Amino acid sequence: MGQQMTAFRCDRLFDGTQMHKAVVLLVQDGRVLGTCAATDVPAAAAVADLGGGILAPGFVDLQVNGGGGVMFNDRQDSNTLLKICQAHAALGATSVLPTLITASFEHVRAAIAAAHGAVATSMPGLIGLHLEGPHLDPRRKGAHDAALIRAMDAQDLALLCNAARALPALMLTLAPESVSPDQVAALVSAGAVVSLGHSGADYDDCLALVRAGARCVTHLFNAMSPLSHRAPGMVGAALDLGELSCGLIADGLHVHPVAMRLALRAKRGPGQIFLVSDAMAPAGTDQRSFMLDGREIRRKNGQLTLADGTLAGADLDLATALKVMVQDVGCDLEMALQMATSIPAAVIGNRSVGHLRSGAVADMVHLSDELELQAVWQQGRQIRG
Repeated sequence: MGQQMTAFRCDRLFDGTQMHKAVVLLVQDGRVLGTCAATDVPAAAAVADLGGGILAPGFVDLQVNGGGGVMFNDRQDSNTLLKICQAHAALGATSVLPTLITASFEHVRAAIAAAHGAVATSMPGLIGLHLEGPHLDPRRKGAHDAALIRAMDAQDLALLCNAARALPALMLTLAPESVSPDQVAALVSAGAVVSLGHSGADYDDCLALVRAGARCVTHLFNAMSPLSHRAPGMVGAALDLGELSCGLIADGLHVHPVAMRLALRAKRGPGQIFLVSDAMAPAGTDQRSFMLDGREIRRKNGQLTLADGTLAGADLDLATALKVMVQDVGCDLEMALQMATSIPAAVIGNRSVGHLRSGAVADMVHLSDELELQAVWQQGRQIRG
């Protein structure tokens, strides 16, 4: 026997694309049935009156390295994935790509196996896997371990192509210095979403991989060749090439609000900018430090850094990033909400999340008028608030 229909009433409803007023969201059995006018709620529905604020789709985060006190790099198993997914769901990101930072072949293989097993159990919140490295440029390694960075070989390619076929989504952050256009074409053909990052590549090198099928850029501006007037670099390629969508760490520290504002104005479509947390183990906890590949990462004043000051991921969640975009960058509210919901879902081709249209998974967040997170529902079940 199915669950009772619930009618969610809120001052404003954002459906993943646009804002509505005087509209009620109907949910049953963990799915969105549709919407109706506030005056036409079915008699059989239980009414959940949220009052003021905004009811929006649960956030979609395509780059989460850890959360709940654990890192995926530390242990590639279902328990780790569950802790990460649960930590981010409570922060509003009800759909995530757990992310493995540059690691050995064996650890990459274990991460793929763990993700595949978790998908088979329908783990709430897990929508695929993101492998950030190890096929990067060591000159732009950031907090990645340079000793583990390597060029892609035939064994790597076979493993990743098989993973792309098996998983609902596989995002790969790759540098032009470590992969060939033919390898990228093979990965894309298998179903992978290839994202360029951690690279000192020039515009033409980026263009070659875009022509091979790359469609994304990892954490725009960070760990990549900058834009200059004679050498556009990867930043220039990201903003100029319409095929590329771009992840953005909107904490105001990784990228200055002025740079974010300029990027939004400059970005050519149809590729768009979307928000990522690049979160690490402390997400959802009061943890002050943790270890990554034997190195201590310190948490202080909203930053995560190595001992030498190098940024090592972000102390960020997408609800906070949303506020930064609206309040500090001056981004239109509807656009900022799209950047946290429907745009990242579209980047990986997931039609079930990131929106609140008929048939969507009933993942939802309730935000105050000040964009503070009030409540979260995952698959129709309230998990916060």
